[in-house]
Amino acid sequence: MQRWRGLEDIPQDWGRSVVTIGSYDGVHRGHQLIIRHAVDRARELGVPSVVVTFDPHPSEVVRPGSHPPLLAPHHRRAELMAELGVDALLILPFTTEFSKLSPADFVAKVLVDKLHAKAVVEGPNFRFGHKAAGNVDFLREQGETYDFEVEVVELYVSGAAGGGEPFSSTMTRRLVAEGDVEGAREILGRPHRVEGIVVRGAQRGRELGFPTANVETLPHTAIPADGVYAGWLHVGGEAMPAAISVGTNPQFDGTERTVEAYAIDRVGLDLYGLHVAVDFLAFVRGQARFESIEALLEAIADDVKRSRELIEAYGTL
Repeated sequence: MQRWRGLEDIPQDWGRSVVTIGSYDGVHRGHQLIIRHAVDRARELGVPSVVVTFDPHPSEVVRPGSHPPLLAPHHRRAELMAELGVDALLILPFTTEFSKLSPADFVAKVLVDKLHAKAVVEGPNFRFGHKAAGNVDFLREQGETYDFEVEVVELYVSGAAGGGEPFSSTMTRRLVAEGDVEGAREILGRPHRVEGIVVRGAQRGRELGFPTANVETLPHTAIPADGVYAGWLHVGGEAMPAAISVGTNPQFDGTERTVEAYAIDRVGLDLYGLHVAVDFLAFVRGQARFESIEALLEAIADDVKRSRELIEAYGTL
């Protein structure tokens, strides 16, 4: 998959293409439906498929300080899109100047002049351009002028986890924030993941016999509610079953919120300085303070046992 940052990265000899535009944070099952449709349509037409997305998130530019927690960093979204068969990913730097681009100018400068769109695939609620004034009806009108099709893919509606709402990144963020990682998994089609570098912490886990990887997460990461989770620790292409703790470590009067993963049944791991990923598979229990270190150790041992059982019940990734 080709990756471009900015319109100037697009090859000058780029021909017609099928395009879909959106933030696509998380590349959840609803996003996958739209992207797959774009990929399939591109193959039918014999042209490449292009996903257009933005950095930073548009809300941070339009309403500074409102950057939503991110379900996946750009490199992870690119990996997921490549798996769906996307031919090119265009990341547009979203600046104040860019935010003032009218819907008509966006169509002309991005879709027509640069990507030579033959078809554009979107969901029914797609909005674009200055003050989100553009919609799919306007896009269809522009398509008649510039000779491109517009295809609308109906939204994917959730089951129990979302209460029958259309799949959305907003809903997924809410479930993650509530600690409902199984509900988030239903929407994402995979466990929610956080990434970062392993840094040195207080090393209390090592002292207690359960050494953890203290993950310094990427900025704006959507982190699950405080508690203990079963999941996976990914290091260098290897997925290790893990018991994961999120919180401030109230047993030791901690104040800084951390994500720590204990690789179950693994001894002697040295992960400091490595980039790792943590997948949240299932909720085990909420954050708690115990009466003694002995009670804490019993709880941790039970957390590990429960995590192992949950991971085995879910099966391998």
